[in-house]
Amino acid sequence: MNDSSWGAPTGPGQWGPTDGHGSAPGQGPAYGQVPAYGQGPSYNQGPSYDHGRAPAGPAYERHAVDETRPMPIVPDMPDTPSGDGRGDDQDDRGTARLSGPLFRDETPRQPEPADGSSRPAEAAGSTGSSRTEPRKKKSAGRDLGAAIGVGVGLGAVIIASLFIVKAVFVGVIAVAVVVGLWELTSRLEERKGIRAPLVPLAVGGAAMVVAGYVRGAEGAWVAMALTALAVLVWRMTEPPEGYLKDVTAGVFAAFYVPFLATFVAMMLTADDGAWRVLTFLILTVVSDTGAYAVGWRFGKHKLAPRISPGKTREGLLGAVSFAMVAGVLCMQFLVDDGTWWQGLVMGALVAASATLGDLGESMIKRDLGIKDMGTLLPGHGGIMDRLDSLLPTAPVVWLLLVLFVGS
Repeated sequence: MNDSSWGAPTGPGQWGPTDGHGSAPGQGPAYGQVPAYGQGPSYNQGPSYDHGRAPAGPAYERHAVDETRPMPIVPDMPDTPSGDGRGDDQDDRGTARLSGPLFRDETPRQPEPADGSSRPAEAAGSTGSSRTEPRKKKSAGRDLGAAIGVGVGLGAVIIASLFIVKAVFVGVIAVAVVVGLWELTSRLEERKGIRAPLVPLAVGGAAMVVAGYVRGAEGAWVAMALTALAVLVWRMTEPPEGYLKDVTAGVFAAFYVPFLATFVAMMLTADDGAWRVLTFLILTVVSDTGAYAVGWRFGKHKLAPRISPGKTREGLLGAVSFAMVAGVLCMQFLVDDGTWWQGLVMGALVAASATLGDLGESMIKRDLGIKDMGTLLPGHGGIMDRLDSLLPTAPVVWLLLVLFVGS
């Protein structure tokens, strides 16, 4: 406020010069003695720089300067204590400060050091809170109770169908393939706008599993080719915009889920097929469990931080160690004509393929910006979150079993 009211008399009771003739401040009319209209100094009759008689004396000059000084602008005060840490400077004891926390439970923020080092501890007598942050307890990252319960339930269904009627287990594989395709295509459309046709994928995927069980590898390849052709034709019924990315995603989904799952059905065709499939499941589950347990307890060095920050090199060593031990036991006692050294080789390769499969799906989920493919399995996520390590491991185990003990 830099107007004329600062230092110009406008009426009785205001301080400052009142007569315009050099009288000292305070000698004008007293309170209540209002001069007649026209007798008091007007705005144009008061002392000015050029024509008025400026009253003498340094005191009056300082007083006039104070009256005409513009209103100061109060800057925004920082919310950290200044000076000696009491919240006020030593030379401003009589002024109110706006610094410091507004509430008692707020802690003032301390400035970061200029050299980038960690913030030093607060000195004694400072206003900051002396409480330290409690150390967070290391968490497993999932609901272990739900995960164990769901895993035991799925294992019971698989084992029952595997050793009672083989055809029922083939149906279990086909159902898992269809649900996995539904999860994958749904996430692709939600996050990327890619509309891979689900109907030909689901029908072709189920047919692919059955063909692999009935006709072997040749039947699986023929069914894969027909499924890809069906995807190309089905997508032609919609507008051409996005056709290339949609059919590309459809062919990828057909290969990634049902075709790789077909190798599990082909293991089942051997005389000891149920034990071969059980060996495949045990090695993959033990590899995942070893990686999870060792990595959670001892993991310090990241394996692939850009893809899956939770995986560590120590976890990979745990996966290899656990899988090799399980491989020795399975090849020695479950698979006909198997030997212990074959179990060592199979365990190491299963751990590698399972880890790569897990990283591959993590890469897909990171590209889509999601944590899980679905929510059907509490504590696990979706079906695809359980198939991620099984799918790429199936052809590895099938091939090794064919090489070691025949088909």
